[in-house]
Amino acid sequence: MTTFNQLIQASGFAHLSVGNFVMILIGGVLIYLAIKKNFEPLLLIPIGFGAILANLPLSYMMAGMEVEHGLLQTIYENGIKTELLPPIIFMGVGVLTDFRPLLSRPFTFLLGAAAQLGIFMTALGAFYLMGFTLQESAAIGIIGGADGPTSIFLAIKLAPHLLGAIAVAAYSYMALVPVIQPPIIRLLTTKKERQIDMPQAKPVSRTAVIIFPVVTGIVAILGIPASAPLLGMLMFGNMLRESGVTDRLKKTAGGALIDIVTIFLGITIGATMGAENFLRVETIKILVLGVVAFGFSTAGGVIFAKLINLLLPKEKKINPCIGAAGVSAVPMAARVVQNFVSSETDGKVNPLMAAMGPNVAGVIGSAVAAGVFLALLG
Repeated sequence: MTTFNQLIQASGFAHLSVGNFVMILIGGVLIYLAIKKNFEPLLLIPIGFGAILANLPLSYMMAGMEVEHGLLQTIYENGIKTELLPPIIFMGVGVLTDFRPLLSRPFTFLLGAAAQLGIFMTALGAFYLMGFTLQESAAIGIIGGADGPTSIFLAIKLAPHLLGAIAVAAYSYMALVPVIQPPIIRLLTTKKERQIDMPQAKPVSRTAVIIFPVVTGIVAILGIPASAPLLGMLMFGNMLRESGVTDRLKKTAGGALIDIVTIFLGITIGATMGAENFLRVETIKILVLGVVAFGFSTAGGVIFAKLINLLLPKEKKINPCIGAAGVSAVPMAARVVQNFVSSETDGKVNPLMAAMGPNVAGVIGSAVAAGVFLALLG
């Protein structure tokens, strides 16, 4: 009997807490949403499973600032804390991103910038209204950029203790873009505005798409040096895509490599979600602020598009709905705008390519915003 009791005490069962049970349940919910609802499955399944592993006592599968050893802690120390994995994902994103819609309509760069409004509004609200520090507020605010790797990159620099909550909020709300954005777009636009049909954009030369990542990388990084890890890798990946002579590198960076990094990044982030770190009032605040951030970002893009229309002649006005695509959830936000406008006009107006311009601009915008925060607070 004594031997049996010793075995029980040496097992994880004897050390399970109510918090562990709750976190295992939360991990299960994330996996359920990924499988049943198709909510960002490539990230939510690893994050959910990592959260389950982290809450199995004595397994040494937790990752974070206070963990001394373990498999996922090793990945955390060498892949996330060193800022290695998020920029590699950005390289893959660069390979998968076509900047032609942006180059064919350069003014949509402004819409992508305007859609970062939620980042700064939420950061201010988190600091002045919710009691977070400046560094924490900046890390929370970046959720409004709808860019998971950027959120992770900034959180690990400014608020590593909030990494799990920020990552879950960022990726969960990215998956909920089709739910969050349409009511805001409908509220801020008139039926007449939704019916504006934009003409086909002019074709973009191969020279332009090759020069773009070089020039943009140089100018943006010289302006905001702290954005170099994200923007530099994004533009390098895009150069692999557009050069036409690096097919093997393009396929690797945009395929196997980004998949491998996504696996390690997701499960390790989930492993930071120990009960003592995640089950706090701050987590609820972050989830609430994440919705606010997405709302303000969507509104910022739409309102700025309406302001641009005030300066344009009637025949050149733009459909203001495309401003909502300025959040950098590529290509989901552009597809949401496309589906919304198409349904509102009985399929007569389909602004997908026009929406892709601010959509890809938003990727750059969120990385620049992160660089600004790092320059000021890092």
